[in-house]
Amino acid sequence: MSFISVLMALLLEQARPLSRGNPVHASLRAWVRWSSRNFDAGKSAHGWLAWGFSVAAPSLLVMLVYWMLDAWLGWLAAMLWSVAVLYMTLGFRQFSFHFTQIRDALSDGDEDRARSLLASWRQMDASELPRSELVRHVIEHSVLSAHRHVFGVLTWFSLLSAFGLGPAGAVLYRLSEFVARYWQHTSKTHHQPVSEALKQTAADAWIVIDWAPSRMTALSFAVVGSFEEAIDCWRNCEPRFVGDNDAIVLAATSGAVNIRLQGSDGPGNPFPGQVPEPAHLAVVVGLVWRTVVMWMLLIALLTLARLLG
Repeated sequence: MSFISVLMALLLEQARPLSRGNPVHASLRAWVRWSSRNFDAGKSAHGWLAWGFSVAAPSLLVMLVYWMLDAWLGWLAAMLWSVAVLYMTLGFRQFSFHFTQIRDALSDGDEDRARSLLASWRQMDASELPRSELVRHVIEHSVLSAHRHVFGVLTWFSLLSAFGLGPAGAVLYRLSEFVARYWQHTSKTHHQPVSEALKQTAADAWIVIDWAPSRMTALSFAVVGSFEEAIDCWRNCEPRFVGDNDAIVLAATSGAVNIRLQGSDGPGNPFPGQVPEPAHLAVVVGLVWRTVVMWMLLIALLTLARLLG
């Protein structure tokens, strides 16, 4: 059932991607704002209370609906609920149009447009970036987006669904990533204050929740790419970027396809590899899609084993 749910959600998301202002995501943003406004009183305990209402409560609700549908209407209704939840949380089309536009601009030789598109996507100043740095940023942000929108979601969905919790893991992962990013952004751009305690709580929770998925993504890239180089970059990355899960993913990517990436936006100590060029964008796309195929095969085998067991 997990395999069918993931497959249907991915196909549906490719055929009819969610609009950016869809009512489900808008409602979740309103819920997160309500939680921070009512529970963020500036202390660590209040931060965890706000995080619990913002992230844990919707995850529990999704799990309870899954259980009720399974008990009252049967496995088909529960599977359709999983498909609906995965459709809201999983997929490439939530970010891939940025990558496609920049890739097309680079293919046309329009680097200024590519820089403008990157600046709009990542809210950064890209006007002075040389071509190699422009491509590096596009690759890094695209790989991390694929991790957060696809492989991280698959990790938590597969883990919790194996214990009969339905699609709760997908909601837990995506909301954890969203609040860690949203509360940092909100504190800088909106009138509603967000305390340092709340921002730190969300960041700490995200590091813990993303610990296993980031390493699963890194391992997956190593398996479908250059295994020894990816593992070597990963191993060398650990002591340099303690607590930085994104650096693990980028290190494995760098080794898997032999492209010089960095574990942060700082200027020094890049991972080894070739200087990024526009042709490497297709190489990274191939890496990501091979990883998707591997994940689908793995989920299919786990589903089959569960059915036979």
